Amino acid sequence: MDFSLSDEQEALYAGMLRVGREVIAPGAAERDLAGRWDPAVWKGLAAAGVPGMPIPEEYGGSGGSIIDCCLVNEALGEGGRDGGLGLSLGAHWVIGTVPIWLHGTEEQRQRWLPGLCDGSLIGSWASTEPEAGSDSGAIRTTAVRDGDDWVLNGTKTFITNGPIADVCTVLAKAPEGATAFIVDTRNPGFVVGRELDKLGCRSSPTAEIHLSDCRVRSADVLGEVGNALWKIAFECFDWERTVMLAGIVGGMRATLDTTIAYAKQREQFGKPIAHHQVIAHKLAQMEINYQVVRNAVYKAAWLKMVGREHMVEASVAKALAGTLSVDNALEAIQVHGGYGYLRDFPVERALRDAKLASLGGGTTEIQKMIISRSILA
Repeated sequence: MDFSLSDEQEALYAGMLRVGREVIAPGAAERDLAGRWDPAVWKGLAAAGVPGMPIPEEYGGSGGSIIDCCLVNEALGEGGRDGGLGLSLGAHWVIGTVPIWLHGTEEQRQRWLPGLCDGSLIGSWASTEPEAGSDSGAIRTTAVRDGDDWVLNGTKTFITNGPIADVCTVLAKAPEGATAFIVDTRNPGFVVGRELDKLGCRSSPTAEIHLSDCRVRSADVLGEVGNALWKIAFECFDWERTVMLAGIVGGMRATLDTTIAYAKQREQFGKPIAHHQVIAHKLAQMEINYQVVRNAVYKAAWLKMVGREHMVEASVAKALAGTLSVDNALEAIQVHGGYGYLRDFPVERALRDAKLASLGGGTTEIQKMIISRSILA
């Protein structure tokens, strides 16, 4: 197996690492504390061509491969150290923009993709409901035909980018089954509800969405009527469990590097704490965890890119990321001692940001269910 990167990919990673450090990292702690989205940071990413990375050039994108997208996401996570920005970018990419590219009509692609690629528009996806989280098939939001239109009614929750999105793909229950609709968020009846105050990834806005007689055209149906759960929604989860996970890998690298640097300069009992075996072993375990997650994520992403079966591998990567990113953050805090418990140090934020990996895009328990069903089949 070849784990090497091309010269172009090495340059891509280095460039995006620099973008992360120069555009995202400044003010990351303040944005987290305030729970504030910063449009200026998004504009900085747009200037670097990031919002359209997965989309072909003919629609204004950068035409990056799945591995390219992983490298960009990882580098921004390492350099930017802002889990919230990574969450919003991931939602814009893999569940906001990619479904329109893969399943949209040519009219839908021409209408939405150029703006989503140049960053003038922000994308989102709305499937989760108060009573339908891990069980996506239990959605209650309804879609009823009315002449040439559809009328949507229901409530969505935990919608990443909800307060800032210009376009939102909504999963609703039509008489024929689950159907996806591309909704212009300026439509009457599309109402952004309360913004949710989260533990981590706080610079990414998350909200409830209320659909109250929200009227959309038949031309706004994404894909086939009645077949969106399997064809679109589950594919969104697949992209989340491959490409989006790379940002978590970058965050793990940043946390480890921060902890190594601290352990080298912090002295106790006459020498740097890194020279005490108990601390050195913690650092070693953090490196092991990082390598395990990174290899699992890139294996799943590569299998996806070449069109091979990868459902189990993606779930393995997701489960590992959900557990080991939190383990690394906890060890980082332990190495920092009392300082790690303070918001002045980035490892405290790393722990809060890492926890989402075991929840969003399918919980760790769901991943284990998928894996166990496969190995028992």
